[in-house]
Order: sequence, then structure tokens, then C-alpha cells
Amino acid sequence: MARFFGTGLLLGAALVAFVAGTLGALPQALLPAPARWAVFALVAVPALLRELGLVRFPVPQNARLVPEDVQHLRRWGALQFGFEMGTGMRTYSPSALPHVVLAAVLLVVPFPAAFALAAGFALGRLAMPLLSNAWSDDGSWTQVWARAERAVRPLLALTCVGALAVAMLVP
Repeated sequence: MARFFGTGLLLGAALVAFVAGTLGALPQALLPAPARWAVFALVAVPALLRELGLVRFPVPQNARLVPEDVQHLRRWGALQFGFEMGTGMRTYSPSALPHVVLAAVLLVVPFPAAFALAAGFALGRLAMPLLSNAWSDDGSWTQVWARAERAVRPLLALTCVGALAVAMLVP
């Protein structure tokens, strides 16, 4: 099932990368770089401060749980749910980092790099359920994550910033 879920995540994220990259071509072609960077900073700085725990605010999300019928559809249900999660149209978003990446694709990242960022998003989304399932069946992963979150969240934010920096170097 993880294979189908992961494939769905990647396909959904690739679709968003294509649409955002295509839409982003307009501001990237028409607006000067300093203006695009200023708008990007208006999104990125508060989001990164949120990830570092310095400010608190809710992020846009589609706060819905996994539908029960996904389990009955087996592989196709996993693929469908992964696709929906990959697009960001399903379930909770505990982090502002996907919003930073989307803003970067729209404003400052070259079109080809959008797909590398999509793959990174899909892998990140896949990592949590795989780690949770591999850890135990008793739900203790939630406690492990709760203890580690204060240290891991800033590391993930720095990793995201590093990935964006590399993506901006793509011609």
C-alpha cells in the first residue's frame, strides 16, 4: 500500500508543481526580481518564524481525516488518497513549509526546479506515516514525535530553506 500511497503523493505534488510553475511564469517574467523577492519574503519570513516557534498563527489547510472508504478501495484508495494529499487538498497541514515552497515556485524558483521540490514534498509527506507504522502499533510514535518536535521542526525549516536555495540555482 505504501507504494501506491507514495505514487499518489508524487503525482499530486507534480500536478501542483506544474500548475504553480506555469502560473508563476507570469510574475517571474513580468515583475522585477526585487519585487518578487519582497513578496516572497512576506510569505516566507512569518512562516519560518512560525516553524521556529517564535510566532503562532494557523495555516490554510483542509482539515479532514482519511475517509473510511479509502481502506476498502485498497491500492486504488491508497493511490487516490496519496494524490489528494500530494495536492494539499486533503487532510491536516501541521507546517507552514509547504506554503513557503508554493510561494517560491510561484515567485522565485525556475520552472524545472518545481518538480524537484514536489518530489521533496512527496517524500516528506510519505516519511511520517512510514516512520509511524514502522515504530509500533501502539501509537507511541505520537509521543516520540511530541518529544522531538521542538528540535526537529527548526531542522526541517532549515532543510527547506536549503532546498529552496539549491532550487533557485537551477537554470
